[in-house]
Amino acid sequence: MFDGVHLGHKSIIDELIKVGGENHLETAVLTFWPHPRFVFNPSENLKLLNTLAEKTFLMEKYSIENLFLKEFDKEFRNLTGEEFVRQILVEKLNVKYLIIGYDHSFGKNKSGNFELLQKLSQELDFEVEQMEAINIHENNISSTKIRKALLDGNIREANEMLGYSYSISGTVVHGKKIGRTIGYPTANIETDSIKLLPKKGAYIVEVSVKDQQHKGMLSIGTNPTVNGEKLTIEVYILDFEGDIYDEKITVKFRDFLHDEIKFEGLEKLIERLDEDKRLTEEFQF
Repeated sequence: MFDGVHLGHKSIIDELIKVGGENHLETAVLTFWPHPRFVFNPSENLKLLNTLAEKTFLMEKYSIENLFLKEFDKEFRNLTGEEFVRQILVEKLNVKYLIIGYDHSFGKNKSGNFELLQKLSQELDFEVEQMEAINIHENNISSTKIRKALLDGNIREANEMLGYSYSISGTVVHGKKIGRTIGYPTANIETDSIKLLPKKGAYIVEVSVKDQQHKGMLSIGTNPTVNGEKLTIEVYILDFEGDIYDEKITVKFRDFLHDEIKFEGLEKLIERLDEDKRLTEEFQF
């Protein structure tokens, strides 16, 4: 599923590229859309670590030659593990060397596993390899742990497990424009609704706008100081001027500053913004 491409997946990809080079085979990754949990639990408010576009970008960045996208529909979800191997991996993809994660299971009722692959590989003429878990600080990396870190505001921990800075992308839209009246004009970002947002609060970020990189301070919250109600994502871009409405920008999270605060007035808010700006300027990107 690759829900959040992290260092565990990267270890599989690195091994795949190594094996592909040694055996003169093209590298390929197979993933599904929509996420199976959208199909099994449609009422669940699941938020993703990586959108499909982000996954595609990362596969290309990591030098994967082929990315196969399989629609996760009713017919596909009912394939047994053995049917999946025969019909998809062998007949459709002509797999010659298969690499899977340490805890990988597949097929209806999780009927497919490493043991089944070992058995079928002899009959169907392919090799199979199972990777070990990747640990950081003696903990296995998982999408669940990355989600928790982001929702706790532990940005550095999440980024360490991902192997890159967690990011969101979106279009700059019109907001209430209160920031410009206090010397901190912000860009309001409208993101994909299925993308996971870190916890409410203020963050040090790196902003990519018009192919330029800038330091920034980002806020996720409802602006309680001015009695806001709607959740917004606003970023103040340091050393930047210009009209970027309707532009698409990407924001990479680098560190957590503080939780969302309701200040007694704009003066206290400005004092905190000044301090956040100082910390952002001093942050080593």
